[in-house]
Amino acid sequence: MVKFIESELVLLKKEIDEMWTLVYNQLDRAGEAVLTFDRELAQQVLVRERRVNALELKIDSDVEDIIALYNPVAIDLRFVLAMLKINTNLERLGDFAEGIARFVLNCKEPVLDPDLLKQLRLEEMQAQVLAMLELAKKALQEESQDLATSVFAKDNLLDEINAEATTILAGYIAKHPDSILPCLNLVSVFRKLERSGDHITNIAEEIVFFIDAKVLKHSGKTDEHYPLSKK
Repeated sequence: MVKFIESELVLLKKEIDEMWTLVYNQLDRAGEAVLTFDRELAQQVLVRERRVNALELKIDSDVEDIIALYNPVAIDLRFVLAMLKINTNLERLGDFAEGIARFVLNCKEPVLDPDLLKQLRLEEMQAQVLAMLELAKKALQEESQDLATSVFAKDNLLDEINAEATTILAGYIAKHPDSILPCLNLVSVFRKLERSGDHITNIAEEIVFFIDAKVLKHSGKTDEHYPLSKK
């Protein structure tokens, strides 16, 4: 029985890795589509969203089978439950990527001012989301609590950029009233990237739970709480 469950857990982790890579690429393409106003790239994101949804359902089903057939306990159970929740958060990230891509497809000419995008730090925000997702994946692969908890502080930059974006866009609209609609729609892009950071933080919490059986949800995480061993 032990051999069987071990092989199933290995397969589950491989599926999560596949989902992770797929969602990372979705976010990467969606962000690039906004920065370059590449409609074809945005359309690719929409098409691949079906793969994200299908893989999420497959992983959910496999988790249910593992629990029903093998009745995992202790660290195996924590791992399975963590993978289930990580899968859900990854699917939400895929939804955000799709929403960002739709902004490009729905946005009419003229293209947004490149200087405005630079002032808004959109590229920096996009890069931070991808860096957080990559760091969280490394934390899972290495089963490193330190790497997982280091994800939390990186979310602060996303909050900062998102908070500044509204003020910057309001000022831009005042000077360019013909840009009201695309600018308002652009607010949703920043909101989706900011929410992506929240979901990556959720993923990091699940990794800590798996590794050390610590539940961080609703714990009021702030910089002074780290490292966890000093709590």
